[in-house]
Amino acid sequence: MFKDYVPILVMIIFILIVQLLALFLSIPMEAGDMQAFEDPESAANPLYYIVLILLFTGLILLSIKKNMQWIIQSIVLLAVMATLYFVVFVVLESIGFSSIIGLLAAALISVGLTSILYVYPEWYIINFTGIIIAAGASAIFGISLAIGPVILLLIILAIYDAISVYKTKHMLSLADGAIDMKLPILFVVPKKLNYSFKQTSSNKHNKDEAFLMGLGDAVIPTILVVSAYVFVDYNGLIPYHVLGAILGTIIGYFTLTMLVMKGKPQAGLPFLNSGVILGYVAGCLIGGIPILG
Repeated sequence: MFKDYVPILVMIIFILIVQLLALFLSIPMEAGDMQAFEDPESAANPLYYIVLILLFTGLILLSIKKNMQWIIQSIVLLAVMATLYFVVFVVLESIGFSSIIGLLAAALISVGLTSILYVYPEWYIINFTGIIIAAGASAIFGISLAIGPVILLLIILAIYDAISVYKTKHMLSLADGAIDMKLPILFVVPKKLNYSFKQTSSNKHNKDEAFLMGLGDAVIPTILVVSAYVFVDYNGLIPYHVLGAILGTIIGYFTLTMLVMKGKPQAGLPFLNSGVILGYVAGCLIGGIPILG
């Protein structure tokens, strides 16, 4: 019975690593002007984000329908390479490497890791890459959106996720496409030692062989964690608002997995986003911090 809960605990560890790494990346990324939007307070920013998600989702579904998966696979791998490059460069610069060495090393590492991902998309390669790009994406959007726009974004995405899973069900088709194309937009935790994601297809995938979670389930709540860290001033040694957001994410995730273990696919963001928002608000109240910064 305990072994059934091991993948859940591993996913929690993945989420925590993503959040801690994103917090680490946020300050040097902010100093390097890597924000995605010029005005972090603008309420229009979440709308741009939603439009990008809808366009990307539509492109994936269209490529699956037209049997032209190579198009979306190429776009995703290029995006992965770019994100890896920025993350590696920021890390190398923050530990003292010169800009020239950082640029060259980041280019070599990002191209090399993306090539390995393309040639040998096994679950541990996908997970390792997924942690890096999830943390990088979370940090970039977290430093680009102030608290108000982030909360608005999370509410909209939670509603969208619920509709796409329970009503239109196109998110399930998207997950199948990600499995077939071996896209690094999933976390994969095997339940068996001989499991191979490389040999798995959406038709052959068995929930008893591996536990899957979309990368967005780690990225979206972490945006609020990073935003709280960057945009909200606080007095004292303990950032209750950041800790509350992290704890809220974990509680939301455990609530989600209890339902998933019953065997039915669930929309993750309604649970995760509500958890991180409520956790953030609770942390603000405990620490006497203004909720909107």
